[in-house]
Amino acid sequence: MTYTPDRMAHFTTLAAMRPPRVAVAIAWMLMIGVGVTVAIMALVPWVQTAKGTGQVVALDPDDRQQQVTAFVAGRVERWYVHDGQHVSRGDPIARIVDLDPDFLTRLRAERAQVVAEIAAVQQSRAVAGIDVARTAQLLAEGLAARRDYEQTQIKVADAGAKLAEARAKLNRIDIQLNRQSVQLVRAPRDGRVQQLNAAAGGALVSPGTALAVIAPEKVVRAVELFIDGRDVPLLRPGRPVRLEFEGWPAIQFSGWPSVAQGMFDGRVRTIDPNAAADGLFRILVEPQPGKPAWPVREFVRPGGKVRGWVQGETVLVGYELWRQLNDFPLEYGRRPVPAAGGEAKAGAKDASTKTGEDEGGKK
Repeated sequence: MTYTPDRMAHFTTLAAMRPPRVAVAIAWMLMIGVGVTVAIMALVPWVQTAKGTGQVVALDPDDRQQQVTAFVAGRVERWYVHDGQHVSRGDPIARIVDLDPDFLTRLRAERAQVVAEIAAVQQSRAVAGIDVARTAQLLAEGLAARRDYEQTQIKVADAGAKLAEARAKLNRIDIQLNRQSVQLVRAPRDGRVQQLNAAAGGALVSPGTALAVIAPEKVVRAVELFIDGRDVPLLRPGRPVRLEFEGWPAIQFSGWPSVAQGMFDGRVRTIDPNAAADGLFRILVEPQPGKPAWPVREFVRPGGKVRGWVQGETVLVGYELWRQLNDFPLEYGRRPVPAAGGEAKAGAKDASTKTGEDEGGKK
């Protein structure tokens, strides 16, 4: 049944009702919003990204923080540096002394005694060797018993064993002397003293106790990021990365890199073959050649926190929303391009071989 104007005249209340203007405006806004959303999802491009967090590190392991440790047991007699002081390689850090001040003197005296023992044993072995030759001659002439000849051989063997034991004892003493001679701990490289173990100054230290930490000042920086294992299999070296450094003002739009501000460019250098204990994979990011340099070291220091976005392919917004809702990996359904030239050549060769076989089959 249709309500014509004549019939509506019988329903005066219904005819008098009018929708509120606010409801009409909201309805139009919803319709326009849905249309704009559909248009954005169908037409606007989006750059896929794999997000990760990490920190600034030194690319060369020798440029990372190094601990200065004690080589011998004892106590720290004197500190030669203080926190924040610049040191060069070989500069003294601390002096360690043994709890027994006469220990080195006794070691040298013991060494001299062992050297004298070695000389005496060598002389007795030489004499025993002469006795062996003399007894052998007498045995051949029938003037000595075989037992006497064997006894002289036993004396030579005993002298050799005593000589070996004395030399081993001398080696142990020399090792102790060498260790005690490194009581002056020196800086392993140029850098700045970052932390001193002040508690070691009045306590007993053992070999391996950390006395100080030296941080190099001139380093080649890189960034280590930890990426979800879902996206790592499709990443490869050379991928562009957008970086946001801690303490540096930035505005990030992961899907529209051109709109972001305060971001810096990098590229994937390496990808660890194994995951960490938490299941994330570590990647190393280096500066992107031809792009603006990273902030100077005064603003971005090693150990500072970093957030990074490894860029993937450019897709539509609708496709990216569908991928995110389904929790699919980066570049789902796409085969990654081989990074190595050899693999590409091998693939081209296989393709050409297959084409030749197909042509041969057609013929």
